[in-house]
This record gives sequence, structure tokens and C-alpha cells, in this order.
Amino acid sequence: MAATSHASIRSGDGVSTLAGRWPLLGQRRPLVVYLCAIVALDLAAIMVCAVTTVFQWRDMLTFGALMACGAVCIEATRRLGMPAGVSRDLLSAWWLPVALLLPPLYAIFAPIVLQVLLQMRVRATVLYRRVFTSAAIGLAGCTASVAFHRFVNDPWVLSQGSGPPILYAVAAAVLFALLNIALIAIAAHTADPDIAWRDVLWNRESLMLDIVELCLGVTVSICCGLNLSLLILALPPVVLLQRSLLHAQLQAAARTDAKTGLLNAAAWQREADTEIVRARRTGGTLAVLIIDIDHFKRVNDAHGHLVGDQVLVGVASTLRTQLRDYDVVGRFGGEEFVVLLPGADGREARQVAERLRALIGHMAIPVDDHLVRVTVSAGVALMSVHGDDLIDLLAAADLALYRAKELGRDRVCIPVVQTPPPGSLPNDPNP
Repeated sequence: MAATSHASIRSGDGVSTLAGRWPLLGQRRPLVVYLCAIVALDLAAIMVCAVTTVFQWRDMLTFGALMACGAVCIEATRRLGMPAGVSRDLLSAWWLPVALLLPPLYAIFAPIVLQVLLQMRVRATVLYRRVFTSAAIGLAGCTASVAFHRFVNDPWVLSQGSGPPILYAVAAAVLFALLNIALIAIAAHTADPDIAWRDVLWNRESLMLDIVELCLGVTVSICCGLNLSLLILALPPVVLLQRSLLHAQLQAAARTDAKTGLLNAAAWQREADTEIVRARRTGGTLAVLIIDIDHFKRVNDAHGHLVGDQVLVGVASTLRTQLRDYDVVGRFGGEEFVVLLPGADGREARQVAERLRALIGHMAIPVDDHLVRVTVSAGVALMSVHGDDLIDLLAAADLALYRAKELGRDRVCIPVVQTPPPGSLPNDPNP
């Protein structure tokens, strides 16, 4: 089981809010340039396609029907809410058929329509994110549409079920997905150069969702080619899948800290209890770390809470990328983080804590014309040495953290275990 929330930063609607990944625009000039370039390319594509497109009633009717299905999906899932930050949907089941069946101009406008509905009906977010999302999907859809129409003169032959057109449709859908991923990944990496590329590209879960979206998009395209009224039959399964996907994401969101994406305190304690029970049963070892940002209040007072939030996200990102998948990492509240290391002895636990302390100490958050740096202190507790249950381990690690603060901060401490003299009982008050 993954110990942290490794949600993909991509979403079916192009790009998520990238919670914690998007700094203020004024703090990332390369990001501003990139976003403006993508939007400018999208506007240029609109102008070029508008000149070359021949408008037909059949195309406009199909576009309207597919957008209506997308609107129904949005309304049907609106009451479920949308998880804060990263989210995923199946709206490409409606705009992928637009790219395959209709001229490229419609593929550019489809995400604009649905993003406006999402902004108005589901959750209002920062406008430039919605604009970039629409532009990224529009460019990917336009490219896929041009490529498909280059090899298939009459896209409506998809309804005949012949092999080559369907293979071309699948290839165009893959092209759409790859371009969308690339545009979003570049934006995420530009916003946070420290983020690993593997965190902005595919994982197993996102790959499965991409395959599902591809299959849905091609299937809906074939239904449209057979008879536009068949969309009535395609709509309920897509709505059900969308609701199931959002429900799963909301359940996952309830376990995570909104600012950092790590496990929240309650979820971390449940995961930690499970690991401790397993260690008792197998006779294994484990360690608990409590990591606290030194003088965090000074950061908030000097630079504001937005910069403080960026510091929290930076520390969380370092923890997430430097630990193993099965290590249990969470935010315990405020500027405090907790880590459980299954199978770690005292030497390994201290090495991990020291490595994390050093890496966080070299982390820098850009603010205006200077960099904000922080240090951390850490307390370490070992199972069977400092306690056998979670409460005892947390108390021991907290005591060690307090000691690290007393000694000047920016250091790692482990509680000293008092060894009774030979021949005396551990609980004998008069040895």
C-alpha cells in the first residue's frame, strides 16, 4: 500500500489545480511564458481552422449533442463535489469523438465549453488554470483531429466497423493522450523544477484510466456514426463510471492533507497501527520519526502564509520522493510531519533522518528577489526499544524532538534508554 497520496497531476479535464505545485505567477517567469505560449498557439489554431472550416448542420448538431452529454455528466456528478486539488474525470469520452468525427475547429472549442461549465457549476478556480487547461486540451484535440482526417477522408465510416478506420481512431486517441500529458507535464515541471518527471507522467492507475477513456471515446464515436440518438444509451454508463471515479477520489481525499498531499493525522495513525501490528506478529523492526520545521512562524510572519504553504509543500515533496513506497508518511499538523519506517533499525532510521534533514536544509523557495530556506529538527523512536505501541513511540520521538530543539535545532536526536545496573530489577526503586 502506498504510504502517501501519489495522485496524478493530470486529469481528464486536462490539468488539475496542481495543488501546491502552482506558485504565484509572478514568482515563476518561465511558467508565465509557457502558459502564454500555449494559449497563443491555441488562439492561432482557432483562427487558422476558422478560415478553413466549412460549417454543416450535421457537424453542428453532432457537436451540440456531444456537449449536451458532457453537460449532463457534469450536472449528474456536481452534487458529489470535486476533491480539492488533483482530480480526474471522464469528459474526454465526449470531446474525443468531437476530434475524430468533426473538423479540427470543433475539437478546439469542445474543452472551452465544458471548462466553462466546470467553472460555473462545479468549482470556481483560478481563471488562468482553466484557460490553460482549455488550450492544452484544444491543441491536443486539434492535432489528433488533423492526423485522423489526414488518413481517413470520411470519419463517419467508423460506424461500418472496418478495421483500418478504427485503428486510425485508436492511434489518434493515443496521440491526443500523449500530447495532453506532455503539455501538462511541462507546465507542472516548470512550476516546480524539483518535482520528478515520474510524478508528472504515468503511474499504473492513471494509465488504466487513460485506456478506459480511449475505449470510451472510440466507442462513443462509433455510436455517433451509427445513429446520433444512440448517445442516449451511451450516456448512463459513462455517468455511472464518472460518479464511481469521483466517489473513489473523494474517499482518497478524505485520507489526505489538502496542502501537502500526504496522509492526514488520522489516516497516518491507522496506517501506522497496521504496520506496528504486522511488526509484532513477524518480530520485525520499525522506527518512527517526528520532523518539525524550525522557526516556521518566522517564515509566515516575514513572508506571509502563501510562502509558508510553499515551504510545507516543498518539505512534503522531499519526504515523498526520498522515502520508499511502503514507508508511511503524513502531516501531523502545523509544521510537523511523521514518518514510519518498516524494517528499519536504529542505524538506518538515523541515516534516513539525517539525509532528510540535509536535503530539506538545501531546499530553497523563491520569493520575490531572494530565496527562503528552512531547517528541520527530528526525533527518532525505535520499536521494542522505546515502546511497543504507537502512543509510546510517538511520545518517545516527541521527547527526542524536544531535545533536538533544546540543543540548537537542525539536528536529529534519539532518546537515551536507561539500562539498569547488573543484578537489579528494572522497577526496583532501590537498586
